[in-house]
Amino acid sequence: MPHDVRDLVVDFVRRWSEKAEIGVGRFIPWLGVTASKFYDWRQRYGCVNEHNGWVPRDFWLEPWEKEAIIEFHLKNPLEGYRRLTFMMLDADVVAVSPASVWRVLKQAGLLSRWKSKPSRKGTGFEQPLQPHQHWHIDISYINLSGTFYYLCSILDGFSRFLVHWDLRESMRETDVEVILQRAKEKYLEAKPRIISDKGP
Repeated sequence: MPHDVRDLVVDFVRRWSEKAEIGVGRFIPWLGVTASKFYDWRQRYGCVNEHNGWVPRDFWLEPWEKEAIIEFHLKNPLEGYRRLTFMMLDADVVAVSPASVWRVLKQAGLLSRWKSKPSRKGTGFEQPLQPHQHWHIDISYINLSGTFYYLCSILDGFSRFLVHWDLRESMRETDVEVILQRAKEKYLEAKPRIISDKGP
């Protein structure tokens, strides 16, 4: 009895290829399956569909090995799990992979204390609360009558107001500094944080 859809497809192609006297190679494109995939299925016909990758199996570790890993970690609490692995090899404690050490320590709850403050990744950018706290500076190309110029603009992060802009034939670090200085001269009281994409 076929195990899954894979076996049903192989069964179907074999049966109808014989009945219709059409080669298997002609059937495969009609099914929308690549030839390599179909022949792989045919080779594995009747087998249980198993995952192809290595599956970590904790039962490979003996209970005494797990206890030795935890005990060694408690004696060397400042070492990371990778370094701990090779230290245990050198000390002839246990011979296991770094991944196994990590799993054992994780299951024992000994890695959670390494978590410092929670990551702010994905929480979004902290928006300014008033004008002239953040100035965003950006440079882009402008094509004017077939000639390319550099447009350097400075936007206020709070109001999106165009603080200052300039059009230049070249754009070096000194050019950007001059444009920024002119923006600061317009608003003497402003002490903004300058935000750029850190481009060249």
